[in-house]
Amino acid sequence: MHSAVSQGKRLVAIRGATTVDSNTAAAMREAVSELLDALLSRNLMAVDDLLSLIFSVTTDLDAIFPASVARHRPGWDGIALLDTQQMAVRGDLKHCIRLLAQGWIAADRCPDNPYLRGAVVLRSDRS
Repeated sequence: MHSAVSQGKRLVAIRGATTVDSNTAAAMREAVSELLDALLSRNLMAVDDLLSLIFSVTTDLDAIFPASVARHRPGWDGIALLDTQQMAVRGDLKHCIRLLAQGWIAADRCPDNPYLRGAVVLRSDRS
């Protein structure tokens, strides 16, 4: 039995997204950091609760890899991280960074999916 299960936690997948104003490394670092902070705080998670994160970016973002932002955070070196490019769909939200995180949260909590900045339009029912 996984120790998290014995501590009253359950494994969940959490979605989230944010946007940036410009395709720059600084703008992307700031937005990804804000998104990761929201992921942890809204779900009352510690870094040790995370198993993996998949980031996707729209085709108009190529300044940095979002996973590199997570990789440089203290304690995040043991988390599996992956970057990918979001499928290009006509009319999709521009300058968007999405994430899918897998991790452990308290068994009595529902996942809180952080949709920030311009990405609130993607899931206004959950932001």
